[in-house]
Amino acid sequence: MPLDVGGLDARDAALAVAIHDAAIRRWWTLAAVLSPYIRRPMIEPRMRAALHCGAAQMLLFDRLPAHAVIDETVEWAKHRIRHGAGGMVNAILRRVSELFDPERSYRSTWTRRRDEIPLPDGRALVLAEPVMPESAEDLLSAALSLPRALLAAWRHAFGDETAERIACHTLARPPVIINARHARSPVPETTPHEREGFLVYTGDRLGTLLDARRDVWVQDPASAGAVESAADLSPSVIVDLCAGRGTKTRQLRAVFPDAEIIATDTDAARLAELGRVFESDDAVMVEPIDRVFEIAAGRADLVLLDVPCSNTGVLARRPEARYRVGPKQTERLTTTQRQIVADSIRLLAPAGSILYSTCALEEAENMQIARWAGRWHGFKPTRARLDTPEGLPGEPPTRYCDGSFSVLLCR
Repeated sequence: MPLDVGGLDARDAALAVAIHDAAIRRWWTLAAVLSPYIRRPMIEPRMRAALHCGAAQMLLFDRLPAHAVIDETVEWAKHRIRHGAGGMVNAILRRVSELFDPERSYRSTWTRRRDEIPLPDGRALVLAEPVMPESAEDLLSAALSLPRALLAAWRHAFGDETAERIACHTLARPPVIINARHARSPVPETTPHEREGFLVYTGDRLGTLLDARRDVWVQDPASAGAVESAADLSPSVIVDLCAGRGTKTRQLRAVFPDAEIIATDTDAARLAELGRVFESDDAVMVEPIDRVFEIAAGRADLVLLDVPCSNTGVLARRPEARYRVGPKQTERLTTTQRQIVADSIRLLAPAGSILYSTCALEEAENMQIARWAGRWHGFKPTRARLDTPEGLPGEPPTRYCDGSFSVLLCR
């Protein structure tokens, strides 16, 4: 849920959003720093939020004086938590402020030591005391604010080196990347991405640019890989069954200009936005999902399923998703993913195919679903591709890529 910044001016709203993002992105890092100074085994959520937001400002922002952060947080606690809360906040945050000198000391890179906090620009803030956990696994989990189980799963799937690279990628600042493969003229205020046909946007008028151009759109190269993998096909009818706000629908429109495209989403707000995006495009029909199953049954040469997933390939963009990862979520998601695949089959023409896509890195959500579709519904998985995230903290934004998976299910 977006942060409510109503009533704040533009600068204060931007700061509030930045503080909220930093606290969510580094919640377990901040917890590791705060824990030595919290004597109560349980504290109320508002107190926890105040301490995390205060610590985030002092440790992760380099232009906010510690005394000002402490004063503002104490005043907030006095009025929003309970009587006496300000004293506790003051005592704990003052101890945190003693962990670094006013000029701040940095190491050029994160060296996995207990007295440093890795930063998105590739440096590490040096602390006065070794407050990070002692064991290597706990330290990595706390420093990067990632579940230990997720780190272990990545090590098992990809090996130690790749797993740690994926983990560190989650700290990187994601740039705005534009898919310009079909651009008919130069795109201003951009610089070329390492992936051909993509640009990193460097301006401050993105909305104006996108409103004026139908031949470019915001899309990470990894996200674009699914549709690109099927670009040599010649579908006459395409159904985008999980279209969201229409990113891949735009791509389908550009890659298959002669196809009839039917797009839908189960979320009413996203469906309404989808309708606005394509209201003047005769080649794209936006309909409620029940209607899609009526008008497209047995007609689709290609069904795109960009299914709900754990988002583990895009944790740099979706930092809150890391705290939902676990067996219960995996079971819920894979049940949903299998059901979406099964439901989509009745849309297919006799020789139609399903293009299944996620932004997850987990085998259970990817190839296991493809093999299940083969075992129970007679599909042959082809063109499977798994892109692991690229671009580490401190590396240029032109190197950044999300993680994604796609597979074409053919009969």
